[in-house]
Parts: sequence; C-alpha cells; structure tokens
Amino acid sequence: MSRQNTHLSYGAVAKSFHWLTALLILTAFPLGYFAHDIAHQIQSPEFDGAQATIDRAILLFSLHKTIGVAVFFTALLRILWAITQEKPGLLHPDRKLESWAAETAHWVLYGSMVIVPLSGWIHHAAAAGFAPIWWPFGQNLPLVPKSDLISELFATLHYYAMLLLGLTLLAHVGGALKHHIIDKDSTLIRMLPGRRALPEPPEQHHSARPAVTAILVWGLVLGGSSAMFLGTHGAPVAQSGGTATSADSGWAVDSGTLGIEVVQMGSAVSGSFSDWSANINFDAPAQPGPAGDVEVSIAIPSLTLGSVTAQAMGADYFDAETFPTAVFAADIVKLEDDSYEARGTLTIRDQTMPTTLPFTLQIEGDTASMSGRTTVSRMDFNVGTGTKDEATLAFDVDITVELQATRLR
Repeated sequence: MSRQNTHLSYGAVAKSFHWLTALLILTAFPLGYFAHDIAHQIQSPEFDGAQATIDRAILLFSLHKTIGVAVFFTALLRILWAITQEKPGLLHPDRKLESWAAETAHWVLYGSMVIVPLSGWIHHAAAAGFAPIWWPFGQNLPLVPKSDLISELFATLHYYAMLLLGLTLLAHVGGALKHHIIDKDSTLIRMLPGRRALPEPPEQHHSARPAVTAILVWGLVLGGSSAMFLGTHGAPVAQSGGTATSADSGWAVDSGTLGIEVVQMGSAVSGSFSDWSANINFDAPAQPGPAGDVEVSIAIPSLTLGSVTAQAMGADYFDAETFPTAVFAADIVKLEDDSYEARGTLTIRDQTMPTTLPFTLQIEGDTASMSGRTTVSRMDFNVGTGTKDEATLAFDVDITVELQATRLR
C-alpha cells in the first residue's frame, strides 16, 4: 500500500491518522462522561468525602485530558499531512446535496479535532487544583492566566464543541454505512486497510462552499455558547468586610478581604469570603502587652473557592447548611518588634481550636491598615475528614486577612 494518497484512494499514512484519531476520540468520550458523572457526585452536598471516589475521578480526568492532548497533536499532524496530499474524488459528485453535506461534515470534523481538545486544554490551564495531564511539559499554557472566568468560559466552549463533534461524528459514520450498505460503493472501502481494486471517480471540481459552511457552523456554536455564558456571568462582585460595632475604642472596617488557600492535587486553590464582620476593640499601647480584642463572624456560604465551591459547602467539608457561621474570637497583643498577634479560638463546624493570627498594623491618625496570615489544619475542624491523602487535598489551610478600618468616635 502506498504511503501517499492518489485520486482513487487514501494512502497508508492518511488511513493511519484517520483510525488513530477515531480510536482516541472514541476513548476520550466515555472517559469524560464517567469522570464528569463522578465529579457531580463529589460536588454534591451529600458527598461523604470517600477517598476512593476522589481517586477514581482524578484517574478518569487525567486519562481523558491526556488522550485529549494526544488528539490535538495527532489532528495537527493529520491536517499538515492532508495539505500535502491529493484528495480522492467523490464517487457520486452528481448528488449535490449529499456531496455538500459530506464535505461539510469533513470540515466540521477537522475543526472539531482541534477546537474540542484545545478548549479543554485552556480550561485545564486556567483552572487550579485539577487532575493533571500525564506528560512532562507542565500543566500551564502560554498567555493563559489562572482565572475562574476563563476556565469556566472554555469549559462551556468545550462542552458545546464536544456536542457538535458527537453529532457530526454520528452523521459521518451514518453516511459511511449508507454508502457501504445501501449504495454498495467503495467510499468506506477506500479508508480501510489493505489494497483493493477501486473504481475511477468521475471528473469533478472541489468547491469552497462546504468549508465556508463549516466555518459558519463553528461560528454559531462558539459565538452562541460564549454569548450564553457571558450572559449568565456578570461582572465579579467586589469583596467587602463588615463594620465594627464596638463602642469605646472601637473601629469600623471600611474594606477588606478574608481569604483562604488550599493545596489540591499539588496546586494552590485560592478563595475568599464575601460576607464577614469584625467587632474590634483596640488601643495601641506604648509598650508590648494587651492591646484589645476582636471577634470576627464569617458567613461560610459566602465562600467562593474556584471550581470546588459547591464541594466545599458539602457535609464532609464545611457543612454550610448545618454550620453556617465560623467565629474567631481573640485578644490582641503587641509584641516586642511592634508587630501584633490575635490570640484566641477559631470555631468552624462544631470544633473550636486555639488559633493565633500574627499581623502587622499601620495607623495614621484615625485610619488603620492591617495584614495578617496564619495556617490551620482542616482536620482539626473535621473538614474533609474523608480525604486523608494530602496528595489529593493538603491538611494545611492558609488564612489571610487584609483590612482598612476607621476609629469610631
């Protein structure tokens, strides 16, 4: 069998690319389906945190992504090869509508082989805390920042592009079977392995209309899915702190952020609470020693934590429905180096643990700026106890606080 295409048949290289691409795509489809099915279970508030379920999801997603990257590079090589080759003619060019539909499907499939894996890859690169691609070249892509918005947008594009790929693939297979079973011609045989006697295709002219149609189809799918996504995702709401309600020596929080950072599958995942309030009683002492007290109330359901927000609200994690509020109550102490510590307790779920928050403080007149950071173990608070493998979800959770406050008079 010749490696090159002829006007009668496809060559060995084109056939190999065709069947390899088909095998990879038909493998990626069920892997993605079952991985997403398990992911929905994990994100459910009823999920019990079973490590075996999480490990199975990671395995399936990593397989799906790795095969998807293989599809992308195989498609690029296939397209480059096709550009250099003669294309066998249609056996029934006189069937105008059928020929146009078949050629359009081919162009849509060529686009699918690139757009579907690429959109999934960008979704992966923009996300944090993901199942990794199994290869040695890292998980990021040039010019793709870590962004929940970008990740979700390309997840949407990936989904609708996948639907188009699936429908077009069914039409393509149906057309091939129609030629083989009903028309009893050699259309399918030309792509099968081996050497066979093949009929001479009629003289014909290849039109650009199918390619243009395919571009229009892709424009509608990508443009429509992008518009739907952007229409349901408004501008992000600015994070805000609460207000202090203390009387003597009290401070009102003007603005601030209360964030957490976890490490999931080796990648940092950051989030923040949009609803929290601080009752601050503080007087800056001249010498090291007691400086006041603070009580912070945090609305757990206000947390956003990337793609795992819903999972974090579940019964094995924060169990936000049962325990909607976390509280940090502490005495403020000035240290020898003019920094401060808030020494007290942190209550999450039904667990209260001693917690110290080191912080720095700058005061100019009646305005104060504070920045602090501490680390707690999620296991101390019975958060994610079903996930005991730190390679999946680290025990340590970093808590960061930034706020600006004004003295109440």
